[in-house]
Amino acid sequence: MINADFYGVRGIVVRKEADRIVFENPGYSRTGKQQMKKGGISDPRNKVLMKMFNLINIGERAGSGVPNIFNTWEDQGWVEPVIEEQFDPDRTLLILSFDKKQAIKTSDKKQAIKTSDKKQANKSCHKKQNQKTLENIEKIREYLSKNNISKTSDIAEYIGLSLPRTRAILKEIPDVSPIGNNSNRKWTLQK
Repeated sequence: MINADFYGVRGIVVRKEADRIVFENPGYSRTGKQQMKKGGISDPRNKVLMKMFNLINIGERAGSGVPNIFNTWEDQGWVEPVIEEQFDPDRTLLILSFDKKQAIKTSDKKQAIKTSDKKQANKSCHKKQNQKTLENIEKIREYLSKNNISKTSDIAEYIGLSLPRTRAILKEIPDVSPIGNNSNRKWTLQK
């Protein structure tokens, strides 16, 4: 609703079907499909409506809504959501299918070896990613011990990550506590 172009033709349409939900908004995506998937940039058309949602602690104006949907669908093992843009009249569709991803079956020995190699590479990448997250957690603790109460944007700038990723890491740290609501949230290190 906050991204709909209410001056465009046709209104917001939400269709619930047996195997999917389709959201249709009038207007094009102002950040583009790729940026919607990545997140981190929020450009709502209806800022007053966004403010109303913020007042009841819904939404953070961080551009993390669509990436959260994609992550949830990935976690459930469902087919990746589809973002579709139509023009004349401009409309943006988000199609959320409940179909499970198809497992590819093959008896090719070479394919099995390649898959095994990929799994090893993924494990190695996952370990690197975990190590990087642990390093970022230590940087955050160091920053908060020096600066005490700090905004997410200041912490993100210090560790060199996006706001949504920094926020996700902050929520994982047991000895870091949020202060304030979504729009004025700050973080402190418990002592």
